[in-house]
Amino acid sequence: MNIGIDRTGSGRVVIPSMARCCFLAILVAGCGSAPAVSRDPSSEAELLHAAMSALTDVIIYDIFSPPQASRAYAYASIAGYEAARHGGAAYRSMAGQLNELGPVPEPAEGASIYPPLAAVQAFMTVGRALTFSQARMDSVRSVLQQRSRELAGIPDAVYEQSIAYGEAVAQHILDWSKTDGFIQRLGYPKYTVVPEPGRWVPTPPGYADALEPGWATLRPFTLDSASQFRPSPPHPYDMTEGSTFHREAREVYDVGLGLTPVQREIAEFWNNNPYTMNVRGHAMFATKQVSPGGHWMALVPLAARRNRTDLIASAEAYALAAIAIHDGFLSCWDEKFRSNLIRPETVINEHFDEEWQPLIQTPPFPEYTSGHSVISSAAAVVLTDRFGAGFAFADSTALPIGLPVRTFASFEEAASEAAISRLYGGIHYRMAIEEGNTQGRRIGEHVIRRVKTRVEDAIAGASVADGVARTSVGTASH
Repeated sequence: MNIGIDRTGSGRVVIPSMARCCFLAILVAGCGSAPAVSRDPSSEAELLHAAMSALTDVIIYDIFSPPQASRAYAYASIAGYEAARHGGAAYRSMAGQLNELGPVPEPAEGASIYPPLAAVQAFMTVGRALTFSQARMDSVRSVLQQRSRELAGIPDAVYEQSIAYGEAVAQHILDWSKTDGFIQRLGYPKYTVVPEPGRWVPTPPGYADALEPGWATLRPFTLDSASQFRPSPPHPYDMTEGSTFHREAREVYDVGLGLTPVQREIAEFWNNNPYTMNVRGHAMFATKQVSPGGHWMALVPLAARRNRTDLIASAEAYALAAIAIHDGFLSCWDEKFRSNLIRPETVINEHFDEEWQPLIQTPPFPEYTSGHSVISSAAAVVLTDRFGAGFAFADSTALPIGLPVRTFASFEEAASEAAISRLYGGIHYRMAIEEGNTQGRRIGEHVIRRVKTRVEDAIAGASVADGVARTSVGTASH
């Protein structure tokens, strides 16, 4: 069941961008009259892919900021994984591995659970609770519930027990989410703009207040704290001609003036600004699109479909990618509001050209480090670990906004392009991109070391740790 997949002559797979609507239409058409479909792991995984697409649609509609979107993706994906993992003995819970996540409810004794249905129920319940347009989530969930019932021809008792178990997992995850500091951040003092050389100030056209200055206070999923992987500090602000900072600012200006068609396409492809304010004379209007994290979450079903990955492994990939992206945003925001570095647009307008504008709109928060670089590198590390190096693909995520498909030889190549796109777009200095890449890779590698979703990996890790401990004890005794 490869709905929305277009296999090209190169053997690459195209992401079914807004073909998700067609997929849901097919699901609806199949409800109520079609005979039960034989069990097919990839078909069951499609239920979860459709649930993720529905969450992304709502996140776009609700105009979630990139950090807020990452939180919704992570909690919903963890819930989906925890409900799905009972379909395979090789998988273990994330409880005890993620910060403050206690034991997740097990199915009731004697209950018969259909994992795909339980997973979709858990995912959609959490996604619904963490978004605003709940009616949109409800309409999709009812379709997916019915379709999952048809796929397996499950009886009423199994259907009801699966729904109940999915709800139990979802409520456990939602209770956990309420203790992460998300609500408390609203009580923090508003960010104060300090008119000092080199410090961030609001930028055109909206001159919006700083976005989520208290975000780094939220509880991470795997990090000891948001500052665990603190990057090197940015170059000191110094606009003396020939200084390192001056050269970095000048590079942004010069690149912006001489953009090639390819560089322009790359910048626009990876823009991923959830809310762009457009000004035309006296008129002002906004456009919406997928967030940076949402772009990377859209690569998971691509890889899963390509490998015919089953529901549990798909849920695992979603959860690990979302965790890396979420913790990446925490780490990035921690540095952004520590260094409070001025944006290139402000520097260039003050020192080089008061009429200059970046190709893409400067987002409303400090410059250093590059969020795209951090979360793209973190996600690429995790997805490479799950699906392998050299995973070639074609990304059609930007088709809905009129941009062509771009092809990549690997997740790492895509992450590198996402990072450098911010220089082409005129919103980041090179140092923010390079340090952001390093920061993100360290976070992705940390997630892989910290979270062991496979029983065999956990056993192997324990054996290695035990061997190291024995060696240490032996060495100390001598």
